[in-house]
Amino acid sequence: MAGNETAGLLARERTIAGPKFNRWLVPPAALAIHLCIGMAYGFSVFWLPMTKLVPGADAAVCASQGFLDQLTTTTCNWTVPSVNHIFETFIAMLGLAAAIWGGWLEHAGPRKAGFIAACCWGGGLVLGGIGVSIHQLWLVYLGCGLLGGVGQGLGYITPVSTLIKWFPDRRGLATGFAIMGYGGGAMIGAPIAVKLMEVFKNGEIPGVSTTLIVMGVIYFVAMSLGAFGFRVTPNGWKPVGYQVATADLSKRPMISHGHVHLDRAWKTPQFWLIWGVLCMNVTAGIGVLSMASPMLQDVFGAGLLGVDPGTALTAAQKTAIAAAAAGLVGLISLFNSAGRLAWASASDFLGRRFTYCVFFILGIILYCLLPTLGHLGMAAMFVITVCVILSMYGGGFATVPAYLADMFGTQMVGAIHGRLLTAWSVAGVVGPVLIAGIREAQLGAGVAKNLVYDRTLYILAGLLLIGLICNLLVRPVDPKYHMTEEELKRERSLQHEVQASDASLAAAARGPFGAVGVLAWLAVGIPFLIGVWIALQKAAALL
Repeated sequence: MAGNETAGLLARERTIAGPKFNRWLVPPAALAIHLCIGMAYGFSVFWLPMTKLVPGADAAVCASQGFLDQLTTTTCNWTVPSVNHIFETFIAMLGLAAAIWGGWLEHAGPRKAGFIAACCWGGGLVLGGIGVSIHQLWLVYLGCGLLGGVGQGLGYITPVSTLIKWFPDRRGLATGFAIMGYGGGAMIGAPIAVKLMEVFKNGEIPGVSTTLIVMGVIYFVAMSLGAFGFRVTPNGWKPVGYQVATADLSKRPMISHGHVHLDRAWKTPQFWLIWGVLCMNVTAGIGVLSMASPMLQDVFGAGLLGVDPGTALTAAQKTAIAAAAAGLVGLISLFNSAGRLAWASASDFLGRRFTYCVFFILGIILYCLLPTLGHLGMAAMFVITVCVILSMYGGGFATVPAYLADMFGTQMVGAIHGRLLTAWSVAGVVGPVLIAGIREAQLGAGVAKNLVYDRTLYILAGLLLIGLICNLLVRPVDPKYHMTEEELKRERSLQHEVQASDASLAAAARGPFGAVGVLAWLAVGIPFLIGVWIALQKAAALL
């Protein structure tokens, strides 16, 4: 303990839990970070306002500007495509940052990594806001895209290893809590951003700049509180009553009781098979996520209002259809978030591989069913099907950390998860391009607008079939890849882990939930429930 007192405030050894700590204080800390970086899904609320920052711009002159010209122009408005790539940039950086610094994170600990994530994500938004204020798009990319993307990557993987070690008995539940926050962050952040842009509006100019700066500061504070709320388990700690049942190993062959080093894990076939599983699930899910709103409007159109398809619509009817589509987006956000906790928790009982089999088999059926539901005009069943699909999209993200822990052990699961997230980066960049290309090719070939989505959905079902094959090929990791006792001891020394005595382990982290626990859960639960309520209000337009 004396060594702990001399270590820096952010050092991992300063975060080892004492006897009064309760493990249920860790999920709120993780949620505080993920609810902030989850605003990534809500960033689209900025795209249109960012194209209206230069009133009176010469449309004829600006029409000839390319992307490179828009990076530095101060006299022309940006276009939606030019700002849209910010999302792709920070999703790409998320995967790269997680892959590059995942190993460092395991040694540095969640407090230091979480605080740096807060600096990068919060600071990135502030820098992006400054870029908007001086109308320099390159600075917005540097702040929100590159620096913010690093914060996304570090913030996303920071809680994973810590949560899995605190909840060896419920790995899926633990990671589901945190990653649920990422899916729900937009439900909170997007309405706040819209309101702030209105509050800070200057004449005709939306208050994008000030909104980004204010939200950057808010996110920095919230994420920092989460980072300082983290505690790590003493080496060898287990929950009361939890034992590794070695007698049941033959019944649970997919759960490893050894640990694989990061440098070896990515060389195993299991790593690349699970990489394919995640990539296919995310690519297909992004397809439906990006198409759901326009698909509802194009396929059903006037039918949503009970009007004959050939009838000319009034402005009010068109507005009602757009509101219904926005309601679907709100409902999707809710199922995307809730599915992360529900499916990840279910995987603790179903098993990870079986859970992904459900995702892929049920997904293939539902993707192929969507066109038929559209042709039959069954809007309600269409909406329900889309919601189930997006719950499995979110569930895929939340279940994969526990899948990796089962395969490779818990010692370096955070770093391994970081490497695996490159699958998300690939899917996040390639997926939208693939889907847009298929759509444009069909429109160019003269396919009717309401039929364009059919072929795309069948192709996405084909991607799910590839994911299913990858998942079925996953087998337990060969013990030859496991770390030896000497290697494990060295790795633990790099993480400043010292084997605690039996007496100290028996007393460690056995504190009551208490008032602190109630306040911590209220601090993250109230904003989340407000976001749920807003999403449900939007979804009411579908009724």
